[in-house]
This record gives sequence, C-alpha cells and structure tokens, in this order.
Amino acid sequence: MHISDAVFLEDLCPKFRLRQWRKSIHKFTGKSCIYCGKPSESIDHVLPQSQGGLNTTENCVPACLSCNGDKSDENALQWYRRQKFYDPRRAMAIRAWLEGDLRLAIRLLQWANPKLNRNKRSYSDDENDYKAA
Repeated sequence: MHISDAVFLEDLCPKFRLRQWRKSIHKFTGKSCIYCGKPSESIDHVLPQSQGGLNTTENCVPACLSCNGDKSDENALQWYRRQKFYDPRRAMAIRAWLEGDLRLAIRLLQWANPKLNRNKRSYSDDENDYKAA
C-alpha cells in the first residue's frame, strides 16, 4: 500500500485536524502566552482576520485570554510595545514566528522564560507533532 492510498482520520474529520493544529501551536511555547508568559487558553491572530490575517501557523500564536482580549484587532507588535510586561526577547520571538522561523521563536521564548519546559528531544524529533494544517 502506498502512502497516497491511505485514508487519514484528519481527512475524514476536519474538526480533528483543527484541534490537532491548535494543540501543536500551544505545544510550541509550552502552553504559555507568547506575549506575557502566563498559561495560554486561546489562539491569537497576530495580523487580525479583520485586517486580512490568515489562519496559518505563522499568523496564529498562543495567547492568554487577557492579552488576546486586550489586543483585540490591533497590530500585535505595536500593541505589545505599549504593555508593562514588554520584553524585547519576546518581541523578537513574535517577529521570528511571523517570519516562519519557529525554531528561533522557541529559542527566544526559552531565553525570555528559563522556566519554560525544555524537551530533551530536539525540534526535528517532534516534527510530526508540529505539522500544521
């Protein structure tokens, strides 16, 4: 049997694919808000959908409900610079995330928050866990 002949659960149930994608985004940051570091409960669009932002991994970041609600439909980097908890390392991580360099973003977030769980396995070992829709 060839891989192209296989039927995957994600193909039969789009909600399952969306749920897995959302879980993988939270996994990138150890389930912490990319802006403030608190536990993340939601996904925020860095470039809001109201301004043409897409549902892609590069545009969606894990965020706590407080940051997500406060940011609303503003530009993420402009909003973040005005916050009391602004950290230039997190700002660089957001920029790297937007540019699709998730490895650099994760490294910067680990630097900004040393308590962030660091898996002993490398990013490439988990590449199947991080596939986005």
